[in-house]
Amino acid sequence: MDFPDTQIPDTAAFLDDPQRQPLEIDPEQRQGPALFRWLTLAMEHVIAALLLALIVSVSVNVVGRAVFNNSVPWADELARMLFIWLIFIGAAAAFARFEHIAVDILVRRLQPRAAHMLYLLQHTIITVLMGVIIWGGYLVMSRASGQTAILNVPWNLVNVSFVLCACFIGSVSIWRAWKSIQQIRSPNATPNAGGGC
Repeated sequence: MDFPDTQIPDTAAFLDDPQRQPLEIDPEQRQGPALFRWLTLAMEHVIAALLLALIVSVSVNVVGRAVFNNSVPWADELARMLFIWLIFIGAAAAFARFEHIAVDILVRRLQPRAAHMLYLLQHTIITVLMGVIIWGGYLVMSRASGQTAILNVPWNLVNVSFVLCACFIGSVSIWRAWKSIQQIRSPNATPNAGGGC
């Protein structure tokens, strides 16, 4: 049986949204502001280190329970703190790379100006929400004075991960809202691959 010689379609066409190209932060392609590119790469390295430390911490506790029949209490507490940091730094890095789950079927079908009006609305809402989170995080941190039970680590060392995540996401949202305004004003402008503001 002969099969026709057809090429497999390029899946990038289904995954990449050409409307959001001016809003991309891509360290490999040097796209987006240098500060955001550098911070994204730094966060990804921190994520790798946190994941490794989390694996070691959990493994120490598992080996302690299974082999020595004695759990290591500080390992469980450390794993919890590392996991919280991992979640919030991961959320910020994923936001920078547009890797959060999104339904973009409408934006893909719109003309560039209309698509960027939706992006502007989206990033304005995100900026406002991050502002609320930063304010709430500041209130929590200003009132928190406790420490963890075993390692005696100040809770604010854990709480600050939430605030830093919100600060980064809010900053990126402000930049993306500004880029959307520029695209609304001149939708045919070519995005700057070198990526400054």
